[in-house]
Amino acid sequence: MKHQEQAIYALREHKTSRYDRRLILKIVKEVENGLLHKEAIRIYGLGKSTLCDWMKDYGSVDYHENHKRKSYSALEKRTIVTAIEQGRLTIREAKIAYNIKSENSLRDWISQYKSEKVEICIKNTAPMAKNTPFTDPEKEALHKALQEAELKIKALNTLIDVAEEQLSIVIRKKSGAKQSQK
Repeated sequence: MKHQEQAIYALREHKTSRYDRRLILKIVKEVENGLLHKEAIRIYGLGKSTLCDWMKDYGSVDYHENHKRKSYSALEKRTIVTAIEQGRLTIREAKIAYNIKSENSLRDWISQYKSEKVEICIKNTAPMAKNTPFTDPEKEALHKALQEAELKIKALNTLIDVAEEQLSIVIRKKSGAKQSQK
């Protein structure tokens, strides 16, 4: 009969007390060896953020490499959504192909992308133009030019948003910003 030693950990006196470091390391090792986060939280009475912080602080390099949370840029999201909308991929196939954790994330991206497309397609007419009947061909031409200009502005704003995100630079000057000294 083998003799197993059971480690005795210092008990927490109250909720604000710290956990015994040996217990923290034991829990982290169990999670790395396959214990589900939900189970560890239930067994040890932890909060989600506590366990996540411990895994971040005490987890092995191998654990971190295999459990990185992937973030997707707006351009990547649009590309994936476009592939789904064009029927080249199903939601499930996209989830697997792009290593996305949840199909719900994809559904959120699809609804977000649809609302962006609708926003771009909405005709934005000037309030005065709605009330004024156009009888003169010159006024009609001006009205059409105004609509085209508004559409160009919206397109340029979209391009600036994409450029700011991809290049990680601020293009638009913030209101109230001080001018640089030369």
